[in-house]
Amino acid sequence: MQNKKNICVVTGTRADYGLLFWIMNEIKNSSQFNLQLIVTGMHLSPEFGKTYQVIENDGFIIDKKIEILLSSDTSTGISKSIGLGVISFAEALGELDPDLLFVLGDRFEIFSAVSAAMICRIPVAHCHGGEATIGLIDESIRHSITKMSHYHFTSTEDYRNRVIQLGELPSNVFNVGALGIESINKLKLLSKKEFEKSINLKLDSKINILVTYHPVTLEHASSKRQMKELLSALDFFKNSKIIFTKANSDTDGRIINQLIDEYVGENDNCVVYFSLGQLRYLSALKYVDVVVGNSSSGLLEVPSFNKPTVNIGERQKNRIKAKSVIDCLPERKEIVNSIEKSQKKVFQDLVRNIKSPYGEGNSSELIINVLEKIDYSKRELILKKEFHDIKFNK
Repeated sequence: MQNKKNICVVTGTRADYGLLFWIMNEIKNSSQFNLQLIVTGMHLSPEFGKTYQVIENDGFIIDKKIEILLSSDTSTGISKSIGLGVISFAEALGELDPDLLFVLGDRFEIFSAVSAAMICRIPVAHCHGGEATIGLIDESIRHSITKMSHYHFTSTEDYRNRVIQLGELPSNVFNVGALGIESINKLKLLSKKEFEKSINLKLDSKINILVTYHPVTLEHASSKRQMKELLSALDFFKNSKIIFTKANSDTDGRIINQLIDEYVGENDNCVVYFSLGQLRYLSALKYVDVVVGNSSSGLLEVPSFNKPTVNIGERQKNRIKAKSVIDCLPERKEIVNSIEKSQKKVFQDLVRNIKSPYGEGNSSELIINVLEKIDYSKRELILKKEFHDIKFNK
């Protein structure tokens, strides 16, 4: 029997792990592959909940834990983390020597991993390329990862076209839908009673709100101001129950988390968690009335529950959105008006009938089919990327 090929998956946050879970399972159970797993970034930080323990509890073996997250979330601190990451990933990849590195998204940890893989001459497969996050440095990071990758799995056909526009060979770019949809179809979600018990909050109220707000890294000194506007808007909904999940480790993430902690400490209708985990988070989407913030989940997963999203600011600007998503400025009055709009009968009727633009929830099956057809013995040919030129009309 032919030797199994090593597919190395990198995860750095609770969010990307939730998206990668099912493809990791497929790789682990494939007769053709060994799963190698590198865990880094927020997973290893006590401040962000040590979520690597969730991965281990799910039955995955972690091959390498790479500490790169410094105590500072300033631009300088994150730049140093990227540099430390390149050094550490180079050492880890040199030892593991995978046949393929499998990554997702646009975070700086992944940029470090892919940069090291490029120099180590390891082919890379990248998920969720071609997307746009105008208010973030992630925009540039994502497209840079695309150019260092060899196989691409996008969440819509428009994003597939954008990856091709970046010069990638159409034969290596596959529209597989958004990875997060799959968990909605496959997981048995908690009952309402079970979910309420798990978060220590009863949801019977006029409106139940899930809030996830992350830094906007290209707008200097705005994260604190925008978060204060959001919290001020939530004050308007005195009869609501509010579930907060904390911000990531991007610049100003700690400022946002401090403001959330102070708010929850002053209001008994709120709870806050570093991470709800995949099961509780998706269960939350089932039972809340609206999702508020600027997380990509509001665009990718929430529409599949036929629930409204209030999307604040520019973090997700230019991404493909279902009609259940209400865009608004990061200002108190705008946020209040948008939450109120999300609960009006005419909008609720619209939301009940929308269809997500992000696929049917079979991404891992489509991805594994592609991975199993790659001839890994021809690494030299895989690494010799051609630039695909689009012919423009003159």
